[in-house]
Amino acid sequence: MTILNIAAVDLGASSGRVMLATYHTEQQQISLTEMHRFKNQLHRRNGHDCWDLVYLENAIVTGLQKILQNHTALHSIGIDTWGVDYVLLDKNGDIVGDSYAYRDARTEGVMAKVQQEFGKEAIYRKTGIQFLTFNTLYQLKAMVDENPQWLPQVADFVMIPDYLNFRLTGVLNREYTNATTTQLVNVNTDNWDQDLLDYLGLPRSWFGQIRHAGRNVGQWQSGQQSVPVMSVASHDTASAVIASPLSDEYSAYLCSGTWSLMGLDRKQVCNDEQAMNANITNEGGIDGHYRILKNIMGLWLFQRLCAERNIADIPTLVQQASQETAFESLINPNDERFLNPPSMVEAIQQYCREHQQTVPENTAQLARCIFDSLAMLYRQVAEELSTLQKHPISRLHIVGGGSQNEFLNQLCADICGFDVIAGPIEASVLGNVGCQLMALDQLHTAAEFRQIVSKNFPLKRFKFRPHFVDKELFNRKWQQFQQFSK
Repeated sequence: MTILNIAAVDLGASSGRVMLATYHTEQQQISLTEMHRFKNQLHRRNGHDCWDLVYLENAIVTGLQKILQNHTALHSIGIDTWGVDYVLLDKNGDIVGDSYAYRDARTEGVMAKVQQEFGKEAIYRKTGIQFLTFNTLYQLKAMVDENPQWLPQVADFVMIPDYLNFRLTGVLNREYTNATTTQLVNVNTDNWDQDLLDYLGLPRSWFGQIRHAGRNVGQWQSGQQSVPVMSVASHDTASAVIASPLSDEYSAYLCSGTWSLMGLDRKQVCNDEQAMNANITNEGGIDGHYRILKNIMGLWLFQRLCAERNIADIPTLVQQASQETAFESLINPNDERFLNPPSMVEAIQQYCREHQQTVPENTAQLARCIFDSLAMLYRQVAEELSTLQKHPISRLHIVGGGSQNEFLNQLCADICGFDVIAGPIEASVLGNVGCQLMALDQLHTAAEFRQIVSKNFPLKRFKFRPHFVDKELFNRKWQQFQQFSK
């Protein structure tokens, strides 16, 4: 029996981990062991929110060395991270400028300016990417306008996971799934869009050749050991979708964590006017598929609430929230005020005051407001996706850390009107592993890997309950919520 040991590095906006996956090739069994977990947080530098890439690189190497210190022979390594953020390198491979984080405020007002100058419809037709204020397109526009002195120093533009691969191997690679999050890749050619680069005034030579996941990038050398570093679906959502055990052609996924990303796995893009008006994105996947999805602010609101109120016992707070009155207060989680406010509590309370609602005061009430509002937004996005695929969503697969919130899972099923299947929790790690197995010629498609995931990891079903709350009350609150996003 052949056993493969695979290191999956999974970095989120608030934490990172190095996981060891053990894969028994004959039985197609996967087990995961967490080898190293570390915090990831924003740092203020020169008045901006930035990432500490030296710290992240050191943490990754520490995790990999822990695996080797256990006398484990590693067969491959892969890295996935969040999207849209990038690094500029000079000809020596050193960073130019600061490594900005997407929550930094420097892009305020930039998206509207770019849409006016280039044309909103033109951008969407070219890229199929949803309009978010922090997309790389607008980050680069802000950089060009504010820091033109950097431009002569730059030789290469790379996304965060590609930069970390470069630090391990010395080889530059531009991985497809994360490249598409930039809103700079043409959805028809799967290559950098020259018109957008010309608009920014940036040379094509910075951007290199985009390559699909599932290939060997280079070697990581540690002492006498040399380990292949594989190009995985390096946007963590792309990896999570690969591990989502979608049950039929009309099922949808929800990658639930700091962000919630709801969408469909499709071979055709949706970049028409209807999709643009719904702000649907078409991010690149594997096997020639696209992730037709929409970003939802997600459990970031809840995480910030817990941090502000110093809550350590999360399950107890969720239980307390479930006992609060349903729909007493609602917000639009995607309102820009919730992106990175000084106080999430005050931002939620002010929103409720502005919309003449009961203002949540205690922590349980605030948590209930967040959960009710997220479930309402899930329903709204599900209806938009159903319209695009011209068929109701059959069921929703919730994957990622947020799939452990059983109260929110059930609330989602009840409000959306279809069954929810939760799991696996470690979806982004597993998708990372799945891509490495493809690079190692153990598997060939995401569909094959999803069958393995379903066999190895328990899934839990939450059934839709038609009468979970008074119908008249719900209809009234649903109409009220829909007004928030207009």
